[in-house]
Amino acid sequence: MKMGLLSLAIWLPIAFGALLLALGRDDQARTVRWIALVGALAGFLVTLPLYGRFDTSTASMQFVENVPWIARFNVNYHLGVDGISLWFVLLTAFITLIVVISAWQVITERVNQYMGAFLILSGLMIGVFCALDGILFYVFFEATLIPMYLIIGIWGGPNRIYAAFKFFLYTLLGSLLMLVALIYLYNKSGGSFDILTWHKLPLPALAQTLLFFAFFAAFAVKVPMWPVHTWLPDVHVEAPTGGSAVLAAIMLKLGAYGFLRFSMPIAPDAAREWAWLIIALSLIAVIYVGLVAMVQQDMKKLVAYSSVAHMGFVTLGFFLFNDLGVAGGIVQMIAHGFVSGAMFLCIGVLYDRVHSRQIADYGGVVNTMPSFAAFGILFAMANCGLPGTAGFVGEWMVILAAVKSNFWLGLGAASALIFGAAYTLWMVKRVYLGAVANEHVKALTDINAREFLMLALLAIAVLYMGIHPKPFTDVMNASVANFLQQVAASKL
Repeated sequence: MKMGLLSLAIWLPIAFGALLLALGRDDQARTVRWIALVGALAGFLVTLPLYGRFDTSTASMQFVENVPWIARFNVNYHLGVDGISLWFVLLTAFITLIVVISAWQVITERVNQYMGAFLILSGLMIGVFCALDGILFYVFFEATLIPMYLIIGIWGGPNRIYAAFKFFLYTLLGSLLMLVALIYLYNKSGGSFDILTWHKLPLPALAQTLLFFAFFAAFAVKVPMWPVHTWLPDVHVEAPTGGSAVLAAIMLKLGAYGFLRFSMPIAPDAAREWAWLIIALSLIAVIYVGLVAMVQQDMKKLVAYSSVAHMGFVTLGFFLFNDLGVAGGIVQMIAHGFVSGAMFLCIGVLYDRVHSRQIADYGGVVNTMPSFAAFGILFAMANCGLPGTAGFVGEWMVILAAVKSNFWLGLGAASALIFGAAYTLWMVKRVYLGAVANEHVKALTDINAREFLMLALLAIAVLYMGIHPKPFTDVMNASVANFLQQVAASKL
């Protein structure tokens, strides 16, 4: 069988990751780093033709691959992308490349295992976004836990074991209900695990409600939505910089993507009936968690809480059931991938030099690291939704959609821009601006060429998406319109 582009995007980084695991010694670290870079770059390059050849005029799945896998149970290796999933394949490969560059000099022990874990994780996450078979989706969705668990547990901070267990248990327990839902749908559809077939199933009201909450259990934890978000700050604080960047930029998106692929099209009547609950939880995330972020003393915790608030915009947009809201939610997911990844990498640059994440240990960084401070402040502005940056586009679309639906809902959503500006700019003031606060800051050296490269790539992405979002929205328009038709059609 000829390997298609999607299979290449999934299995090429996994193959490189497996090769790195086979190179088991730290005295080969230089070779390992170059192999990891080649693997990550190759993984990114094979995703580019997906965008180049993508037909934006159709909502159909493209680049489809479908071969039997477990024939007895009608489980297929069925892959495909549409305008909703395409950008996440490219985003995953791009962020993986950035993370490999970020770890070049920082990771000195078990380099092969660290790099290998990220490449394997990259392939598995791309698999989640491409899977069109329920069991294949579940396998990829659960398998992503393993490399991330190891990344946190081996290279994390002092409480890494606690954080890794909390991450694993929270996300695994939520997914068990999803497995029950998949088996129910398999029986109901006459023995098919095809997700697109499930979208057309006529399901009674009770079944839809039960399925909706079974999927909600899996995806809400992954997003994470309030109140099941408590694992995220602990994990971010303990995870190594690369782990935090991938977790925020990609892994949180797996849950939001699940709402679009499973919860809403399979149980549209239940989704509309319970939309008020999701909207309420999203607004709590946007407002309450924004207030919680304001009082954080640890930079990583502050950005972790801001991630919960920003992902609240995503779920809010989806459950408004209009084109601006759904497209805005997807745009916000992509923008958050660039911006949150960049924020965590900036914190990593400071941590590598000072070995502290406490805001109080900094002050006046702009005086000793002017190039770095320029990047750091740009990403902070994007984090609080400055027009002209990626952070603004999705939030603006969702706020417009919310106002269109209900003025007070829009007002509640818009308050997030105020809170976002408050906690982000207060952090910028205390970390970057003012006079040099202490000897640690006085001794800082500016970013080197490697760090400049990784931050410059992210800065280009953040500014390009903010100034010219059309290429991002054009890809998803047909798929979003088709999605809204699906969720509008009653299945009772």
